[in-house]
Amino acid sequence: MRNGKTAAKPNDQQLRRPDTAPLIGSDPQERIEAIRRGIPAASVGQLSSRMGISKEFLIKSLRLSRATVSRKEREGALLSSDESERVLGIETLIGLVQTMVEQSGDPEGFDAPRWVSTWLARPLPALAGATPASYMDTLEGQRLVADILSMSQSGAYA
Repeated sequence: MRNGKTAAKPNDQQLRRPDTAPLIGSDPQERIEAIRRGIPAASVGQLSSRMGISKEFLIKSLRLSRATVSRKEREGALLSSDESERVLGIETLIGLVQTMVEQSGDPEGFDAPRWVSTWLARPLPALAGATPASYMDTLEGQRLVADILSMSQSGAYA
């Protein structure tokens, strides 16, 4: 208990599916419910591992509190809806890239999470030289980054 509030604990279903990757191809209603309910704090570490980046870089890019994420991980608690939405925004980008590769050719051997992690750290002319990672802390920034990524498939920002 902290500040008079009990930490939200994941239910059995959430414990069976702590990784957020399965939510990518899911129905929008399911993703919305997951955001409202909150996703397990352990999802941050799982996502950073899949992407091959440090958890610290992911936390900083999403403007999450390291102390809060660590505490919630220790307690087995869920992230807030705001925090969950930011984490799932990265998963959405990974899903978008995977879909683009599948539509463009042979996805065998392609590692979308690792590709996204590299792309997020690269300065882009479409962002006036800023990195996509620097936009991942807001929903609007995530939309902008997803739009740029989608446009790059057609060569609009090549």
